[in-house]
Amino acid sequence: MFSKNTPYYAVIFTSKLSKNDAGYEDMAKQMVALAKTQKGYLGIDSARNDIGITVSYWEKIEDIILWKAQSEHQLAQQKGQATWYEWYDVKICKVEQDYQFGEK
Repeated sequence: MFSKNTPYYAVIFTSKLSKNDAGYEDMAKQMVALAKTQKGYLGIDSARNDIGITVSYWEKIEDIILWKAQSEHQLAQQKGQATWYEWYDVKICKVEQDYQFGEK
């Protein structure tokens, strides 16, 4: 679990996969591994059913901008738009406060 020092930022990525999702799961795993090496990365939560929701956490908005522009991530984004996603939506939020019950 990442440090709970606020504020920090959350990128909420909501998506619906197309029927042609071959290779998607492997690429998603690669992107999580790559994100973990990026400046400012704090953690990730993800769930997928009919709709997928992935929330990544970052120290600063500048870290999110660098992640979006990272070359391998750019290739994954292009493949997603061309092949894997029927649609997706991205929201970037500033987290001012957080709390939890129990352990993940």
